[in-house]
Amino acid sequence: MSVMIARKKVTRKWEKLPGRNTFCCDGRIMMARQKGIFYLTLFLIVGTCALFFAFECRYLAVHLSPAIPVFAVILFLFAMATLLRTSFSDPGVIPRALPDEAAFIEMEIEATNGTVPPGQRPPPRIKNFQINNQIVKLKYCYTCKIFRPPRASHCSICDNCVESLKIGFLNTLKETPGTALEVLICFFTLWSVVGLTGFHTFLVALNQTTNEDIKGSWTGKNRVQNPYSHGNIVKNCCEVLCGPLPPSVLDRRGIVQQESANQDSTLGSESRTQEKSTGEASAQEASGASEGGSAFPEESLQPVPTCKVPLEKVPLPPAAAELSVPSLDHEQTTH
Repeated sequence: MSVMIARKKVTRKWEKLPGRNTFCCDGRIMMARQKGIFYLTLFLIVGTCALFFAFECRYLAVHLSPAIPVFAVILFLFAMATLLRTSFSDPGVIPRALPDEAAFIEMEIEATNGTVPPGQRPPPRIKNFQINNQIVKLKYCYTCKIFRPPRASHCSICDNCVESLKIGFLNTLKETPGTALEVLICFFTLWSVVGLTGFHTFLVALNQTTNEDIKGSWTGKNRVQNPYSHGNIVKNCCEVLCGPLPPSVLDRRGIVQQESANQDSTLGSESRTQEKSTGEASAQEASGASEGGSAFPEESLQPVPTCKVPLEKVPLPPAAAELSVPSLDHEQTTH
């Protein structure tokens, strides 16, 4: 008699990851849900290169140099490889805190700041780190329940905290429709490409991220020096362009245990409930302020409930242990 053994379905961790990412090939490929931008970029690259190879490449290879088709193919393959790797790889998503870790952080903040009296705004949840004799503020993310590492920010597209990784040409018009279309596309894209190239070259030379430049973290009124800059353009360019990429901290293809899956589902439901209650509280706050009443709803002024999990049994958050800045002196102070 043949014995039928039913295989138990294995649940991978990427199936339980919160956020707005799309996974393919059993978690090996990670994409954003806004796929239209990727398909548009792919169409523009393939379309313009197809027009070039169909109308211009043969003429230039015969009358100018036979190396032009080879050089064009190399550039096309490089652009495609860069686009696919950027679109299909992990952008640096930081894992959210588990329920026990979030409870530990809440207890730590409550023990430091104390209970907020009614009618007063609670102090901001910020930790100060000292990096190269400069104070860097680590902000608390209410969605991911963690203190974001330096240079990290919460992405509104994928709804996850993401590390700020440093990821880091047109011609004579011929009497052919293909060339006219190429010139028209190049006319509108040349200036944006030149401006974007110059802007990112400036950022690479200063070892800054786009988010830091927009917010003016190291310029303007603060007059604070960039602690990540080496003070040398060559060293900054070598670090940004030639430095190794950090490994992904997401174990996307790991197997989810039953207890962990229940905790993740509970955390996801609590996060959605908190977002809903936050929106309702904001509406009540706005209406109360307009009527001349208190700008703070009563439920927002209640103290944070104390967690009953013993400290010695609660694991430390992985973000504090794994994502700390290497080879730097840290001095932590919670405000």
